[in-house]
Amino acid sequence: MPFASLMRRLRLLSRRQLRHARRLSRKSVQLGLVLGGAALVALASLAFARLADVALEWNAQWVARAGWAAFIVMPLGLAAIRWLTLRYASYAVGSGIPQVIGALTLQGQPQAQAGLVTLGHALWKIPLTFAGMLVGASIGREGPSVQVGAAVMLAWGRFWKNRQLPLQGFHNNELIAAGAAGGLAAAFNAPLAGVIFAIEELGRGTALRWQRLVLLGVLACGFMVVAVIGNNPYFGVFGGSVLSNMLGWVLLCGVINGALGGLFARLLGKGVTVLAPLAWRARIRAHPVLTAALIGLVLATVGYATHGVIYGTGYGAAAALLSGQSVGHDGFGLLKWLATLLSYWAGIPGGIFTPALTTGAGIGQEIWSWTGGAVDQRVLVLVSMAAFLAAATQAPLTAAVVVMEMTGSQPMLFWLIAAALTASMVSRQFSPHAFYHMAAGRFRRQILVETGRAQQSTGA
Repeated sequence: MPFASLMRRLRLLSRRQLRHARRLSRKSVQLGLVLGGAALVALASLAFARLADVALEWNAQWVARAGWAAFIVMPLGLAAIRWLTLRYASYAVGSGIPQVIGALTLQGQPQAQAGLVTLGHALWKIPLTFAGMLVGASIGREGPSVQVGAAVMLAWGRFWKNRQLPLQGFHNNELIAAGAAGGLAAAFNAPLAGVIFAIEELGRGTALRWQRLVLLGVLACGFMVVAVIGNNPYFGVFGGSVLSNMLGWVLLCGVINGALGGLFARLLGKGVTVLAPLAWRARIRAHPVLTAALIGLVLATVGYATHGVIYGTGYGAAAALLSGQSVGHDGFGLLKWLATLLSYWAGIPGGIFTPALTTGAGIGQEIWSWTGGAVDQRVLVLVSMAAFLAAATQAPLTAAVVVMEMTGSQPMLFWLIAAALTASMVSRQFSPHAFYHMAAGRFRRQILVETGRAQQSTGA
């Protein structure tokens, strides 16, 4: 009897240990798969970053040699990119962040959800954004990196789910959010900003389960990029310090950037027809390629007058302003504001994150010029960068943390948050609805209509 009891206990213990081992094995495989997806997102972001750098270099070269060529290159280039986008990748247009937010609100409708973050559109988005930067559009790669990251992670997760491996417990929403936030973290070399972006922006109004593995995936994307290229702030290390009467300067920068950023977001959301007479609006909508060409002509005029300083992301100009230098053009911030608005209205793939930061930097320099050089330019530029981005996106925590990580300005974080919160509140007076979420609603309605038509034709 004692022997039989002992054997029974041993069998129970062995079964318990086997179940525990299987559970640990399943979790380990899950973690491995999530980290594998994070590695793919990081590699895609690094490749995208390299292509963007090449595009900006080539743009600077041809502008320096023949700036007048912009009157030919920009109209034809933007028209061609617009046509390719409409023909092959209609959901690759613009930033990419609204498409991701729209997809997150379509849980339970996998066909429509996948249509907004399909891998095919993501693969088109990279070369089309490259082409936009090459011709001189005022666009960035960070927003597109969000859509690309979401598409890569979703495709990776679905691949393993179809093979009955342990990503079965992950809903598509978690995969999309992890890839999107990881794409931002990798694009900016800012792991913490990716997590804040996921919670503040992607989690707003959507049903997301913030599993530990999802957040680990976001952080892994950022840290993998740090491991490859080093912990180098995007704009270099900020060298300024707190000013006397800092609160007053923060409020001033917050109010000015909030107003300009709110107007910027409102005009982005309204679209290119907002300033056109009512009689022209239907015609403008009916001829998107011609509209892109005309916008290219206007951009070429502004670019030629400023010797190309408004082209591309504006990374070099923002870095110069942050180091206390000048870009050599009065009103640079407002010109960059206009160029970014026009580039988005052209309907080509490209983000507004870095151009918005550059616009804020230019506005900060303009505020500094009003002081007659009495204060440190670098501080007003830094604060204005966070303030304008917060006003444009109405995501103040993301804006403050992004700027902090991109400039290595941790001691200024409190003031960055204060400026971002002020600007965001002012922005809402001009644009009550956050731009990304307003645009996401349009993409959501469009994909639902197209999916419904496809289902009806299949049923017929």
